[in-house]
Parts: sequence; C-alpha cells; structure tokens
Amino acid sequence: MTVIDIQAEPDLARMGRERGVRLRTAMRDQDIDALILLGNTAVGYATGASWPLGDSGLAHVDRPVAVVTANDPWPHLFMPFREGSATEALLPTDHLHPPVYLEYDEGVRNFATVLADLVPGGARVATDELTGAMRRADKALFPGGPPSDAAMVLAVAKLIKTPDELACIRTALRITERAMRDIEGSLTPGMRQIDLSAGFLRHAYEHGAQANVLDPIWQVMPASRETGVWTTHGDLALPLLTTERELARGDVLWTDVSITYAGYCSDFGRTWIVGQDPAPRQRAQFRKWWEIHSAVKEVLRAGASASDLTEAAIAANGGSKPWLPHFYLAHGMGVDPAEMPFVGTDLGEEFDEQLVLEAGMVLVLEPVVWEDGTGGYRSEEVLVIEEEGFTALTDYPYSPYGD
Repeated sequence: MTVIDIQAEPDLARMGRERGVRLRTAMRDQDIDALILLGNTAVGYATGASWPLGDSGLAHVDRPVAVVTANDPWPHLFMPFREGSATEALLPTDHLHPPVYLEYDEGVRNFATVLADLVPGGARVATDELTGAMRRADKALFPGGPPSDAAMVLAVAKLIKTPDELACIRTALRITERAMRDIEGSLTPGMRQIDLSAGFLRHAYEHGAQANVLDPIWQVMPASRETGVWTTHGDLALPLLTTERELARGDVLWTDVSITYAGYCSDFGRTWIVGQDPAPRQRAQFRKWWEIHSAVKEVLRAGASASDLTEAAIAANGGSKPWLPHFYLAHGMGVDPAEMPFVGTDLGEEFDEQLVLEAGMVLVLEPVVWEDGTGGYRSEEVLVIEEEGFTALTDYPYSPYGD
C-alpha cells in the first residue's frame, strides 16, 4: 500500500495560497463572482484568520467576515481586532478592515458602502449566512439579485486536502491522542463525566490545542434497551450531554472529542470500559466491529463510490446497517469536524451511488455495533484516500479490547 508523504510541519502561507486557488476555481466553475462569508470556519478557510470564541454569544455579533472575489488573489477580512484575538491571516494591509456588525441595520448600511467598492454592482454573489438586517437591506447589498448559497462552493473547494492541510489534521489528531492517553490512564470508578472533560481540555491545551470544537462526550451506553435512552425512531441516542454523573465499574463509555490546530479539526472516538476488562461477549462485539471496519477498508480507494463502502459494511454485518441512522457510516473532516464527503446518510442510496471518492479526501470511518446486554462498540478512524487504498492518520490503540 502506498504511504503518502505528510510533512511534519505545515507551511501556513503556502496553505493559504493553495486554499485561495481552490476557492476561486470553485467560484468560477459555479459562475460566482464574489463570496460573503460569515461562518467562523468558512472565514478561517478563506483567510487563515483564527477567531476562537471564548463567549459563543458573540458568534453572531463580534465575529470576522470575509469577502472573496474571483479575480483577486487575496480575500478581504473584516476582523474584530480585540485584545486576546488570534489571527494567522497573511494578507496585504489594504485587505484588512475594521469589524462590521451585520446583525444591525446601521452595520449593514456601512458594510454595503464598503462592499460597493469591492464587488461590481451586477456581480453574482453567494453567501453562507444572512442576518435579519442583511435580508432587510438585500437590494443595497445585492444589487445584482438575491445571493446564492455559498455552501456548494465551499464544499467543492474543501473536498481535496492539500499536503499542508493534512499536516494540520495529523497534528490535531496527535494532540488529541496524547490528551486521551492521559485520560484513559486515569479512568477509575467514581470519576465524574465532567472530570473527564476538565482533564481532557487541560491536557489538550498543554499539548498544543488551539480551540475546543465540541463538548467532550463520555456517554455511558445502555446494557439493555430497557435501561437506555432512544430516539423517536428507535435508535440509540447519541450524543447525550455530559453531566456530573459518577462512573461505575463496568460502565461502557463511547468517547468523542475534537480540538483544532491551525484551524483544522481532530476527531477521536473509542469505546472504553471503566475499571475492568471486556467480557467475552463484549470482545466478540469488538471483533465484529473490526470485521466491518476491515471490510470497508478493503474497498476504500480513489474511484470507489460511497455505495461501495456502505454495501461492504452491510455485508460484513450480516445484512443490516452497522451505523446509527441519524448519523453516517463515514464523514469528511477539515476546518469543520464533519464536512463532505458524507457516506451512508439519510440523503439516500442515489446520493451514495453518485459520490465518488478522490485521492486526497479525508474520511472518518465510524461503524457501530450494539446488541442487548453489551453496551456496544464504536470507534472512529481518520483515513486519507489514495489512488490505491488509503493512509491512516489515527494512531491510537483499541484498549481495553485489543492493541
């Protein structure tokens, strides 16, 4: 199997330039002249800006905004330059602007004046979000007509990862895995779920994490249907909120955490058992999970369709889907913890048939096995698609079930 060469350290300036080329190419292919981006990860992808929010309540007011035009190699960044903010944006000074406040009518009026100098009046514009104030001023903001959805432009641009992006993802994974080793080594009955979260975040930041992406999950899985929480469709409920619940010997934990490094996410999932080794039936479940996991990897390569993966997983699981219906068998990852490509979603079989994998895509494979009386098994593996196979970015053992 070919092993791709991922450098130890990313070149952030080169990464920004290459992302810009991909973004503008996707814009031209979709006949878009300009993007107006409000989402934090979208702005980060377009500009390299890092704006970890200490207060999520500020996400809709005090946040960066990007304007990308198809013929300008540099994006325009409107940034709240506040003490403590962090940015790695390598932009010309005339492309850095004071903040804009697009939740407010006055802020939108001011932005429309600036935008008129950056984007021609008849330009075809796409945006990832629209505030109420932006909708009220749509004719001033978008004289060329209503904006289209920028999601497809972003999805296409982000699909194939550059070597520098892969270096960022691998670094984020190594940071996460080091922190999780610290937590797994300290796991004992009597600990609370929130203690695990506190410990993980402390260790993750000590090891180099730059932001936490989601509230860490340490879900105690039900041993039986009668004792569990289920969705209205009869599926296992995941994730459930972390609480002050004390862990007991024998609890089966499904873990799920994600941090960022240089704007790129990790994704870590393993199944742990508190204070004891797995029972024979639980080890058998892990072996079944491994069979499914291995069957999918057998067909994993550039040119394979998402249907090839789902069919392999279902066949290895005796004809039933080995994943939670409200999630997926696999998903992509980059500046967002879950992004295209998605495999085995409720978008249906036709979507999976049409989705063809390409070299350089990142895929997080996460089959699930559960049966009454066990607590189940779930793990996540981060893989890079190659022309003939894949390269695994995850490097963490399957303890206590196996190496």
